[in-house]
Amino acid sequence: MSSATPDAAERPRPGSPRELFIAFTVLALQGFGGVLAVVQRELVEKKRWMTREEFVEEWAVAQIMPGPNVINLAIMLGHRYFGWRGALAGLGGILTVPLMVVLALAVLYSQVASNPHAAGALRGMGAVAAGLITATGLKLVPALKKHPLGVPAAAVLAVATFVSIALLRLPLLGVLLGLGGIGCVLTWRKLKP
Repeated sequence: MSSATPDAAERPRPGSPRELFIAFTVLALQGFGGVLAVVQRELVEKKRWMTREEFVEEWAVAQIMPGPNVINLAIMLGHRYFGWRGALAGLGGILTVPLMVVLALAVLYSQVASNPHAAGALRGMGAVAAGLITATGLKLVPALKKHPLGVPAAAVLAVATFVSIALLRLPLLGVLLGLGGIGCVLTWRKLKP
């Protein structure tokens, strides 16, 4: 987890595990097709429970841990504020109501799965999801200005990651270990006293 910033004590924070549960439930219900854009907007811009830099750091950690990224982030953020109770509240919020919605949608989808119009509509949502991820990534670029590597080195790593996965179709785990490891070592060298 990231270190506290000087203004961390002045920043808003969830008042209770219940508030955290409700916030993550609302986030999960908004995030059809992926919640990255929604989580970043809600936690950083609206609630201000995290800075952009903290979000980038913690999202990176959430991505390399096993399991869904947003669940990992909910657990980490909940633990930061309320220990194990907060971690459980974040996990419960991100899973409980959305699980019920997904089960209901699965039943509904089984009724229309053979309809070509329904299949076409679902394929069209793929473009929307890609746009949301791209827009969120671009909104987070300014946070790299404060990263120890600086924008040029971070951009080289980002382009290398894109080329490795999207164009060369290298295995995600290998790219994560290889380029992620390089990023960690380079950052560690910059931060080393």
